[in-house]
Amino acid sequence: MPSHPIPVIGFVAPSGGGKTTLLRRLVPILKERGLRVGYLKHAHHRFDLDLPGKDSFELRAAGADQVLLASSERWALQVENRVRGADPDLEELLTRFAPGDLDLVLAEGFKYADYPKIEVYRAVLGEPPLYPRDPRIIAVATDDALPTGEHPPRLPLHDGEAIADFVLTRCGLQGRADR
Repeated sequence: MPSHPIPVIGFVAPSGGGKTTLLRRLVPILKERGLRVGYLKHAHHRFDLDLPGKDSFELRAAGADQVLLASSERWALQVENRVRGADPDLEELLTRFAPGDLDLVLAEGFKYADYPKIEVYRAVLGEPPLYPRDPRIIAVATDDALPTGEHPPRLPLHDGEAIADFVLTRCGLQGRADR
């Protein structure tokens, strides 16, 4: 498993499985504990950060390879992928984060990448759990019973504090939180 200057924990589940809902609950808890958190989302569809008619959109559409949008509140860099249709590479994208500005990166998706992941499992979706086929799943966040047999640690899906504790312990950050 690759190592990064910033600890990375992923959250994986089928579409509609509750990954984003869990992360929206988890990020404020980690922030309250004093952590600087980055977020990396794997989108399975096309997206734009800008709208047709705006200068930055029109210049990107005209062929600019990189477009940086900036305001007094935030900035965003859009980079056109050189290879269209290829799945984004987790390792390459992680290098885009500023290591000195973050304590932890939470990744959503990147189901097949080689990094530690927490599976969000909801039996109501009718999908089998992912962990039996992926040794990189280090825990399962669920309120459902898991199939019998061995499984990673089970975390209560709706207990953000318990999940935050697990993430901090797993990443060796418990001493850096609450600074």
